[in-house]
Parts: sequence; structure tokens; C-alpha cells
Amino acid sequence: MSHQSSEETTGRPLLFRRPWVFVKGVVALDGLPEGDRAEIAFAGRSNVGKSSLINALVGQKGLARTSSTPGRTQEINFFRPEDQDNQSYLVDLPGYGYAKAPKGQVDAWNHLIRDYLRGRAALGRVFILIDARHGIKANDLEIMKMLDEAAVSYQAVLTKIDKLKPPGRIKAVEAAAEVLKKRPASFPEVLATSSEKGWGIDELAQAADSVLNYAV
Repeated sequence: MSHQSSEETTGRPLLFRRPWVFVKGVVALDGLPEGDRAEIAFAGRSNVGKSSLINALVGQKGLARTSSTPGRTQEINFFRPEDQDNQSYLVDLPGYGYAKAPKGQVDAWNHLIRDYLRGRAALGRVFILIDARHGIKANDLEIMKMLDEAAVSYQAVLTKIDKLKPPGRIKAVEAAAEVLKKRPASFPEVLATSSEKGWGIDELAQAADSVLNYAV
């Protein structure tokens, strides 16, 4: 498992300059680890580039599985820093909204995601990933509504921002911010990222670190 050099990650908090390891994959709520430490979760449509972003965040190419097939992540995957002194979880949720998977499978994933998001007391913030080229879609709004009702903090993270020209990048951020400003549980700042180019990853790391170091 490769890890980025310290020179490449000097703008990041120490937490994201250390190796992370896989803890377990969960397919039902009774398999969740104890909620005894602060955790953040990453949610998004199944083709949004979630695994690539998580790998970029921790500087490890193979931590979260990536695939050209949307919907590859079928479990709630838990990761923690290799250093046991830091008690944090990073949670990779199954992608939602992939219609080509069998309906029963999609329903099961969505049910699992919703039950986890509504009932996880240790969850400090959900980072909702949005493809910058397509903007916020109906199934993103459904997740946001549920988090608003459950009073769970969330923050929008635009992915693949490098696929847009500079004026389009500005418009994408502004459009997302406009949607989010009236939502009660949303964090006000929209993060714009590119896993491929490394854009915005330090800012994401700083946001995640602020939650993991100061959450319950």
C-alpha cells in the first residue's frame, strides 16, 4: 500500500499524514463497531468518485476500493488511523442512486445508509459528494432532507472540479451554495475538489480534522 511523501502532504493536518487501515465492512446495523470515537462519513451517488477522494484524502492509493463499475462499494466500510493513539473513524458509505443494480440490492443499501445516518450518535459530520459537472440531484436532496430532520451536520464536497473550465467551477460552487444556504443542518462552506489533480484535498483534510479532533 503506497503512501504519499511528507512533501506532498505538508499542507494537511497530522491525522491525514499518517497511514490509515481498514477496520471492517458492515452489511447490517448490528455489525457496526462501537460508537466510542468521533467519526465522519462520506456519502454520494455511486459514480461520484467517492473512493478516489477518500484515497486522496489519506494519501493511500488502495485504501478505499475504486472501480469503473458504479455501485462497487456495497458495505459501510470503516477505516481508522494505524496509530491506535488516535481514536477516529472514517466511514465510506455505499453509493446511492445507481439504478442498474438489482432493485432489492439498491433498496437494501439505501435502507442501511439511512438507518446509519439517522442513528449514529458519534457521527460528527457527513461529507456529501456532488459531481461538479452535474450539480445537486434529487437523491442528494433526499439525503440532505433526512439529515436536516435528524439534525446531523453535513457539508457539500464537489468532486471532479477539474473537468470544468474556470468559469464553470465558480458557477458550480455558487449553485451548490445557493441550494445549501436554506438547509438547517448544512455547513456553509462548499468544498471544491479534484482527486486526480489534488485540488482542494488539503482543505477537505482540514475540515475533516476539525470534526474528528473536536467532536464527541
